[in-house]
Amino acid sequence: MSRVGYARVSTRDQHPDAQENRLREAGCETVFTDHGVSGKLATRPKWDECLRYLRPGDALVAVKLDRVGRSMKNLAEVMEQLGERKIDLVILDQAIDTTTSGGRFVFHMFAAIAEFERDLIRERTMDGLLAARARGKVGGSQPKLTPAQVTRAQAMYDERDDAGRRRWTVEEIGNTFGVSRPTIYRALDKETA
Repeated sequence: MSRVGYARVSTRDQHPDAQENRLREAGCETVFTDHGVSGKLATRPKWDECLRYLRPGDALVAVKLDRVGRSMKNLAEVMEQLGERKIDLVILDQAIDTTTSGGRFVFHMFAAIAEFERDLIRERTMDGLLAARARGKVGGSQPKLTPAQVTRAQAMYDERDDAGRRRWTVEEIGNTFGVSRPTIYRALDKETA
């Protein structure tokens, strides 16, 4: 079994030395460190490399729980993935160690809390949607162009000059209605569909 460390600092002017030293003191011969990378980012280069490096029987070691997961939900997902791969998790500051029965208990508590949180969010979302529908509201963003504007945009798009070239560019059509080119393209696609 190998202990593999992961450290992360959010800004370039922070130094990961303290984290790296603690990880080495905890028995990590290999330490992956992300510099200037926010934990909120879905991809962290050294984190991704660390996950690829880990093998069954290894233990991933971090100083704090927030170095590993971006949110409670993400943390539970990471812990579940590690568990499926038979990789243990050790968090030094929170005394979490899934190589022990107590650590596994804490792991399962976190997973249960995250699942509960997901269910609550899902319930609130569904309740909100049902309440909005009862008030006659429909979800999603409102169209940026009225049907009359879409018809006019299509006519402008189809209009040709004497040489047979389009009289209006999509950008000019968008500027006419105060919308972006992608909005015009989407409106034209729906019109021809």
